[in-house]
Amino acid sequence: MVTPPASQGSQFTQQFLSSVLSQRGPSALPYAEDVKWLIRQHLVALSDACPSLQPKTAAFTHNDGRTVHLLQADGTVPMPFGGVNYNIPVLIWLMESYPRHPPLVFLNPTPDMIIKRPHPFVNPSGMVSIPYLQNWVYPSSNLLDLSRNLSHYFAKDPPLYSQRRPNPNPHPINPNPAPSPSFNSPNNGPSVRPAIPPRAYPPSPYGSGRIQPERPSGTEDPTEVFKRNAINKLVESLHSDIGALRKTREAEMEGMFGAQAALRQREEQLSRGVREMQDEKEGLEQQLQMVLMNTDVLEGWLRENEGKAANMGSVDVDDMFEACDPLSRLMLECTSSDLAIEDTVYTLDKAAQDGLIPFDQYLRNVRMLSREQFFHRATSAKVRAAQMQAQVSGMAARASHYA
Repeated sequence: MVTPPASQGSQFTQQFLSSVLSQRGPSALPYAEDVKWLIRQHLVALSDACPSLQPKTAAFTHNDGRTVHLLQADGTVPMPFGGVNYNIPVLIWLMESYPRHPPLVFLNPTPDMIIKRPHPFVNPSGMVSIPYLQNWVYPSSNLLDLSRNLSHYFAKDPPLYSQRRPNPNPHPINPNPAPSPSFNSPNNGPSVRPAIPPRAYPPSPYGSGRIQPERPSGTEDPTEVFKRNAINKLVESLHSDIGALRKTREAEMEGMFGAQAALRQREEQLSRGVREMQDEKEGLEQQLQMVLMNTDVLEGWLRENEGKAANMGSVDVDDMFEACDPLSRLMLECTSSDLAIEDTVYTLDKAAQDGLIPFDQYLRNVRMLSREQFFHRATSAKVRAAQMQAQVSGMAARASHYA
């Protein structure tokens, strides 16, 4: 367990929290980086308002046996009861998911204290469950409001009692003692009273900002009075400078944490953009490889046919393309004839519309051309089926060869 120096006040509490929350590596506390500054603010505010609740680090064992080092606030919360302030010892554990989830609060009774059973907000093991914990809302909920709610609900129904031990001195020191509240009848066993009275805490080494002058016992030395007043002024000035410096540093830290979150978000966006650009680059490289391969094929064909074109002189356009096999040659002839007949029929349609040929001659020519076109198209269908069958057979032969 690590505890800040109890006698050094709020400054050492802040230094202790800054030290433990800034640790890295195996000794780092298991809190998210974006909420560590908020955790520090919660504990500092709690320590300033309730000096009895001091932050510490200790080992916490989960129900599954895991042990982790967590922050805790150990001390007492005030409980007004019957016109007297009592202190209830509590232990506030800040779990790994704090402050997005509420802390765990336990009563920490001394050996001479007992937990009231039943109690609406405390179970027999000492775990506290008040409405403020059940309705915890991030980021508005905090430890200072939690301590105030604990005082409020404990004042309604005190959770702890200390058993009154028999006094060995039959004569009380105070002849008129004030009656202490009792919650059990005489027939139910020993009477009990709320938990121990408030503890006394050592004063801060920096005082309250002013040095109280001593009461003069006669004539005071003017030099001493001047020194005392000067020291008062210096202390006031020092406290005001420290407060201003603290606010400035807190504002700077908040700005840095905000900038850190923005930079992380930009880092994620840049990483995503780099990944997308890398994927696009790979796709473009694949397309470039395909283009280079096709370019090589075309350049090879040109080299093979440049000499042929120079030797052949004037070449008919129809002779420029040569079929690779008889089926392809037959398909080329049938397709060219089909398209030629289509153009001829279109020309006859225009001539008939313009009255250049008689209508009966137009019908005879169209009937003859349609019959010829039908045979060409039927031959093309048969050739296409034969080519498909040959292609399938070739693929099957290659597959059996590789198998």
